[in-house]
Amino acid sequence: MALEDDIRQDKFENEHHKMAVNILFTGSWLHNLNALRFKPFEITPEQYNVLRILRGSHPKPLMLTEVTSRMLDKSSNATRLVEKLRQKGLVKREICETNRRQVDIIITDKGLSLLTKIDKTTDDWMKTMKNLSRQDAQELNRLLDKLRG
Repeated sequence: MALEDDIRQDKFENEHHKMAVNILFTGSWLHNLNALRFKPFEITPEQYNVLRILRGSHPKPLMLTEVTSRMLDKSSNATRLVEKLRQKGLVKREICETNRRQVDIIITDKGLSLLTKIDKTTDDWMKTMKNLSRQDAQELNRLLDKLRG
């Protein structure tokens, strides 16, 4: 469906304006699909992002600043996200042995197990992306990288 139909807007200032609105609209659409994907697992897309970051460094713990720097949404409150994940038993926080002021964050076995369950849903979720060929996806990635400079 065309952007104009989705948002019921016939005209844009120019193609660049339409592009910006289209990227924002599509990003929101993808975020909502992701939120639905994670709902049965009782986590948010932002919490999933933190868990994936921690799994990527496992078994090495990360400081909160490292987690924040790797997050997709830099405006997310990483402290709050980590605390919610800690309350669910998916991550733990430990005082660094070499620097008592540093708190290390590490994914738990329960967190790793949850990600394994979510990984099994990835193929279904990725079917949404199959409207684009591999070549289309490469070109879109190239263009988005170019846009960010």
